[in-house]
Order: sequence, then structure tokens, then C-alpha cells
Amino acid sequence: MSYFESRLPVDFSDFKEIKTKINICEELGIKNIILEPVNRLDKISFDLKKKIQNESHINIYFRNNLRLGTIEEFRQNIRKYNNFQDILSIESLNKEVQLHSAKDSRVDLVSFSDPEILQTLTPGVISLTKQNNSFIEFSLAPLIVSNKTNQSKNFRRLYKNIQLALKLKANYIISGNFKYIFDYRHPRALISVCHSLLGIPLSIAKEAYIKNPQLLVEKSKRIS
Repeated sequence: MSYFESRLPVDFSDFKEIKTKINICEELGIKNIILEPVNRLDKISFDLKKKIQNESHINIYFRNNLRLGTIEEFRQNIRKYNNFQDILSIESLNKEVQLHSAKDSRVDLVSFSDPEILQTLTPGVISLTKQNNSFIEFSLAPLIVSNKTNQSKNFRRLYKNIQLALKLKANYIISGNFKYIFDYRHPRALISVCHSLLGIPLSIAKEAYIKNPQLLVEKSKRIS
């Protein structure tokens, strides 16, 4: 099966780092990865994309994530993405920004990877993303923090909101979003975690790592 790692943060000014991370994913057997700049970029050059893909034997896709605080910031920034060629995701603690993101066709993904943002997820955002064939994002990275108190808190938040997403039949993906390479895991292992710890039926957990990321990629290309 063609599994995805849907959020792999990299420094696009450090090609050696990019190559190392891609090689590790290849060794793990991951067939598709979506790279995201750790430092905000409006565009990743075509030449750099081509160079990265040529160095890899797996499928490489790209995304930009905008972390925005106010609706004014959203309106100012979204104008730059009318013909954006890659996946665009939005992260915000502001519920008004979340709702606008969920109904804006230029936004492919409303991210709830951050534990603080995760607790702000509402049925309204889920409903709007379903109406617009966009997605919400969860991440497993908060579950591997070293502080056990924070880990427990993050687990409870993630479990609660994933159960909400299941109940409302949300369009969603689950990314690793792991900061350190020794945290990388094959999606099959992550699917097992989702099934055994987060209560996601196995077939639905697989969709979050196979079918839904593919639909996300197709959506971004169709709109652009």
C-alpha cells in the first residue's frame, strides 16, 4: 500500500538535511512524503523541487503552513495564494480564522497539530471542511513529548477530538510532524497506535494515511 507521511518539516536552505530525512523515509518504506519548510516560505522554487525529487525514489509533495493570529492577517496573506501550486494549510488559535480557512477554496488543510490549537476544534469547522472537500489535520508528535504530564494532557485532547471527528465523519489526515529523525516511524506503526490507543477503527485509520492524503494532494492540484 502507498502510505504517506503528510508533514515532514525540513530546512529548505539545507539540502543535505533534506536528503538525509528523505533517505530515512525511504529506508522505512514510506512511499509518499509531504515536505514543509520549518521557516515560512511563500514559494519553493521549481528548480529546488526538481532537485529534491531527482534525489529520491519516492513521491515528494510540498506544503506551506501559515500560522495566523487574526482575521486581518488571514485576509492579507491569503491573497498571495490564488494560484498556489502546493498544499496550503492554516494554523490558528483564532476560531474566526479557522472558520474562514475551512470555507476558503484556496486552503486545503486546517491544521490542529498543535496541542493548544487542537482544543479549539469545533463541529462548525468540521462541517465547513466537509462542504468544501478540504481537510483537517491531527498530529501524533504531541504524544512523544518527554514531559509525562504534558504527554497525558495531549493524549486526552487528541483522543477527544479524534472521537469528535469520527462521530461527524470528518475529512482528516494524521501526520507525524516529527521534529527529530529518531522519532520517525513507518505509517503502519502509527496506524497501530491510532487503532489501539486512539480508538480509530483500523480501516478508517488506514484511510488517514493512504486515501485521504492522496485526495488532499489531488485537491491542491485541481484548484491550482
